[in-house]
Amino acid sequence: MGLSNEDPTLANMMKSLGYTTGQFGKNHLGDQNQFLPTTKGFDEYWVWLYHLNAMEYTSDPDWSDDPEFEAQYGPRNVIHAFATEEMDDTVDPRWGLVGNQRIVDDGPAPPERQKTLDDEVTARTLDFIDRAVESETPFFVWMAPARAHVWTHLSPEYEAMLGNGRGLQDVVMKELDDNVGKVLARLEALNISDNTIVVFTSDNGPETMTWPDGGTTPFYGEKGTTWEGGFRVPAIIKWPGKVPEGRVANGIFSGMDWMPTLVAAAGGPDNLPEVMLEGYEGYNVHLDSYNQLPYLLGGEESQRDEIVYYEGTSLQAIHYRDWKAHFVVQHHGWAGPKDELNAPLLFNLRRDPYEKAAEESGMYTIWMGKKMWAFGPAARLVQGHLQSFQAFPPRGAVVDNQDKVEKQVTTEGGMS
Repeated sequence: MGLSNEDPTLANMMKSLGYTTGQFGKNHLGDQNQFLPTTKGFDEYWVWLYHLNAMEYTSDPDWSDDPEFEAQYGPRNVIHAFATEEMDDTVDPRWGLVGNQRIVDDGPAPPERQKTLDDEVTARTLDFIDRAVESETPFFVWMAPARAHVWTHLSPEYEAMLGNGRGLQDVVMKELDDNVGKVLARLEALNISDNTIVVFTSDNGPETMTWPDGGTTPFYGEKGTTWEGGFRVPAIIKWPGKVPEGRVANGIFSGMDWMPTLVAAAGGPDNLPEVMLEGYEGYNVHLDSYNQLPYLLGGEESQRDEIVYYEGTSLQAIHYRDWKAHFVVQHHGWAGPKDELNAPLLFNLRRDPYEKAAEESGMYTIWMGKKMWAFGPAARLVQGHLQSFQAFPPRGAVVDNQDKVEKQVTTEGGMS
């Protein structure tokens, strides 16, 4: 399983604009050679290819000492690789054809190495930036540190900070902050800070089922669910002289919006989703994204009004402006059951951002009955989203509850 070569990455787009591209840290998009980052637009990467906890499976006392078992089921080691023009016809029995890349095995990442794994991530990120600046080449770097993934193994320096009111997540965030600070300091030292866009964000909410390592959130739900606790993440952007300093922007923004936004900022087309529909740089795809550059530069309104929430291949909710409708809910976290509803569950996220009203208000049913008109825009958005699959079918799977969702938003949703 991995990303199709027919689907563009941000690295592909930045490379087409003359950038050198590197990734350092976690990459969780397939461990076969054909899916490695150097086949998806990155010139160089140094990564582990799974959840961090998978890297310590072989350290478990119950792990088999049979070499054949480890060869078949053990996690792939940390990889350092480079994209090449030369074709390597070597075929690994487990990982497949090497292809147009040079792959260096950088060894396992057991718990002891994980204590300072982010030191390696940061050092390699800084080295890549230094080399790009020395060669006078614009660069795109994706730095994906180990912090704050489970499980946490602290170095003696950070272990000593625990106690006296400081908990695990506090110290983990301190280490993450220190490493981000090293990158920002290097940009300043190289005199390129004013001409470099820095984005700090996450790809999902906390994994509260593994607290304290997994973190916590005031929002309902967690990673792996489509409640706000699973989807809402912080995002900080720094671009001196361009993005207003100290501004707080509360408009709807998706991680999918970074591709057209950063492509536009780098000098590419300002309407990437539209040109992709006709074909651009060898790709012809439907991007569910918006160029948010005008908003980031000080515009009053986000370009986006909606978010479609998926868990795997299950379409579970739609967020439109202040309103959110759930078609499927998970009350017991990612590992718990999915409850398919006969009628959508409605929330006003402006007034009830923690999605508590349905369970805690005795007036919820009356309130929802009066607000059923809000299902109208939801129905239109869901139908438009699903209709886009006719021209651009999902690449590797189908929406497994499409018929049920369409029925909810048109009939049980009160809009028939």
